[in-house]
Amino acid sequence: MGVGRFVYTPIIPLMHAQAGLTSGTGAHLATANYVGYLAGALTGILAPAAVRSPALLRAALVVLTASLAAMPLTHSTTTWLLLRLVAGAASALVFVIAVSSLHSHLRAHPAHLPGWAFGGVGAGIALSGLLVLAVRPIADWRAAWWSAAALGAVLTLAAWNLRPETAPRRNAAGASLPGTTGGPGQRTAGVAVPGAREATAAVRPDLGTAAVRASGRARGPGDAHAGPAPRGNRRWFGVLFASYTLEGVGYIVAGTFLVAAIEQGSPGWIGSGAWVLVGLAAVPSSACWAWLGRRYSRADLLLVALAVQAVGIALPALTGSVAAALVSAALFGATFIGVSTLALAAGAQLEFPRSVALLTAGYSVGQILGPLAVTPLLHHGYHQALILASLVVLAAAAAAAALRFGTAGTVLAPTPAPRAGGADAAQAPVPAASAAAPCAGTPSAS
Repeated sequence: MGVGRFVYTPIIPLMHAQAGLTSGTGAHLATANYVGYLAGALTGILAPAAVRSPALLRAALVVLTASLAAMPLTHSTTTWLLLRLVAGAASALVFVIAVSSLHSHLRAHPAHLPGWAFGGVGAGIALSGLLVLAVRPIADWRAAWWSAAALGAVLTLAAWNLRPETAPRRNAAGASLPGTTGGPGQRTAGVAVPGAREATAAVRPDLGTAAVRASGRARGPGDAHAGPAPRGNRRWFGVLFASYTLEGVGYIVAGTFLVAAIEQGSPGWIGSGAWVLVGLAAVPSSACWAWLGRRYSRADLLLVALAVQAVGIALPALTGSVAAALVSAALFGATFIGVSTLALAAGAQLEFPRSVALLTAGYSVGQILGPLAVTPLLHHGYHQALILASLVVLAAAAAAAALRFGTAGTVLAPTPAPRAGGADAAQAPVPAASAAAPCAGTPSAS
């Protein structure tokens, strides 16, 4: 998924120079991919049984790889748009199924494993950067896409036997038995991080209604009939929603155009090299930010992560130095998945019904709007687009600051980690990528 969705970013400069891709068309291709990703995520919401299908997982892997291989076969903008749309939908389905499998099969395992599993998105980003870095001196943009397809095929084979979430076992009354997944009202959906959530983020919407209370008590998973959140929490959820939606708008501009912006003022290899660094920084970020969330208020951490990300996005637009490009990549990679981790966990703590689904929707719409919003600025290069994106993320940080001071560190206090393998670990719902692992000793590029 990391390769299929994000390899487009380091290939954009090659397509500009060799395939006649304009900046506006490049933005439209990005938007098509994000529309497809939202459609794939909605499939997980509307057809939860689909995410338990091995056949659908394998079909999505094959379609995603094929979409990469087909990009060099044409110069038609319409065909490119359709291929990126399909790639977005397929990558969302892969992520949805992988995350549901994660939560289903790793419940009794150490809590750090899911966090590191989400690092696979960062690994895909790093591999896509390395691939373009290796190909560009000896071949053209078409070879870059075909190489990405070959890498996708290898990773498809590696993921071929992934076991999706199993169907829940039910008693005579039709209720899910304890310790099984699923149940009335439970659904699985994808979210963008990283970064992903974009991500470079996929989560289970039932976890949005299973909010973790400050006392450690949680609502039942997927409780569609849960009572309304406290009035104060409803207000602060609106602030969180605004912050996370703005993050979707701002982060995706950097997630799409960072390499092209860096290459405007630096040697060509710096852009692809910076993209590798983005991926390496993203690998441990989910586990590390979640670990910090056990010790500090998530509102505090969200404010810090957004402020750091805004600085990282703006740096390549302010200076063309190699050092600035590399620092920018490290800051961006270390935060874009972490913001999703923190925001989704905060939404669960605020006990707002369907919080994760709603936050996901706002974030996804933000991703679609981001490239469209900066398109008029791209006629003069990418620096103005990055400045605007940085300002949008700063606005998200301002909303996070309002959340932090408004809740005064009480509603969003640190949440104790469930005991790995114990009853708490089996029952306590954990928002996607929020499984914890100590940061100490992790090989973070940041």
